[in-house]
Amino acid sequence: MDLPDALAWLDTHVNFESSADGPPRAGSVGGLSLDRMRSLVDVLGDPQGHYPVIHVTGTNGKGSTARIASRLLAETGLTVGTYASPHLHRINERISRNAEPIDDAELASVLTDLRTVVPLSGVDPSWFELVTAAAFRWFSDVAVDVAVVEVGMLGRYDATNVADASVAVITNIGPDHTDFQGDWRRAVAEEKAGIVTPGCTLVLGETDEGLRPVFAGAGAAEVWERGEHWDCEQNLLAVGGRLLDLRTPNGTVEEVFLPLHGAHQGDNAACALAAVEAFFGHGLNANIVSDALLGVTAPGRFEIVSREPLIVLDGAHNAAGASVAAQTLAEDFEVPGSRILVVGMLAPRNPVDVIEALDAATADLVIACTPSSPRAVPASEVATAAASLGVPAEVIADVGRAVTRAVDRAGADDAVLVTGSLYVVGAARTHLGLD
Repeated sequence: MDLPDALAWLDTHVNFESSADGPPRAGSVGGLSLDRMRSLVDVLGDPQGHYPVIHVTGTNGKGSTARIASRLLAETGLTVGTYASPHLHRINERISRNAEPIDDAELASVLTDLRTVVPLSGVDPSWFELVTAAAFRWFSDVAVDVAVVEVGMLGRYDATNVADASVAVITNIGPDHTDFQGDWRRAVAEEKAGIVTPGCTLVLGETDEGLRPVFAGAGAAEVWERGEHWDCEQNLLAVGGRLLDLRTPNGTVEEVFLPLHGAHQGDNAACALAAVEAFFGHGLNANIVSDALLGVTAPGRFEIVSREPLIVLDGAHNAAGASVAAQTLAEDFEVPGSRILVVGMLAPRNPVDVIEALDAATADLVIACTPSSPRAVPASEVATAAASLGVPAEVIADVGRAVTRAVDRAGADDAVLVTGSLYVVGAARTHLGLD
């Protein structure tokens, strides 16, 4: 198959990312199982076992942590496979080697191979299971030295969890993919702790003492906890990013520059460094850390695409992420003029929660849009949420037109924040010619 045919075949399989029913929720495992995925990788020869894996999950920050960890590993001279989701523009972005996405011909080839072997597996895999299997197979084919694998949803029953992690990373626990019933924080923690494999090192960013027994009992050989074993000791605002001191059990690397915005990225960098040093079993040279962090990019994660007016694209997809985006805008940038928010989101997000977290009550205008997804919250509901806070709101369903309206409305001293979902950010980047 060529790539269009391969993607057409892929799209015949159920895709929970775009399903109107949305993803499963923590604690509601029902018929969830890794049996299909295990059968699929079995007929491929279990490629996920051909290289060590750093497995990353968490409610927020896992994408940036995985990117930074990949850069640190590559800077040491290793060939690094990275599996991430979702993508902004093209599915190729999900599967990369040393930051270079898989090319069209290679992706078509590996999907063609999958189409051939799927009947031998005796199962009907989902879209995400097939893409995950493609990543594992391609990493084996190109002989990566290590793979950094980002969980798609939750952890225990995520398709990526057929891999046995050398290092498991849990960035934090928050209210995502949950029904908020009962002790939901513990339910989310238990699902995410499911990526821990016996003998691995768990690098833990969550600091809630009440959840410590969940992680302590997950089966890791060692648990490196934020605050006790590793941390971001200094996190200063700098021109174009942050100036950091990063502490791990192996010592402290001082005054390294990370060209990402937001204090939270310092925490992600500390988590990534701890994960990589746990993988190697020793500390990294300070020059390697400095050079690696200097090359980190994160499209769609508080990405600055214009200065006058300030235009920021941030894929915050829940209330916690929205709060961080609002805080970063307030703390890292002087905005003497108006603030205009372009906001669209996916169910089951509560529009009021996200709008409040964005500090929209202090904004001058909210332009509500509708992401291209069956799970999209209608723009009218987002606008209603903004209006309930007393904020002027407009409904422009098309993301591109919403961005154009915001840019046309903004003066040189104003700020435009486009946020609420990576689906919104991806469409905005395409509209602005950044794909």
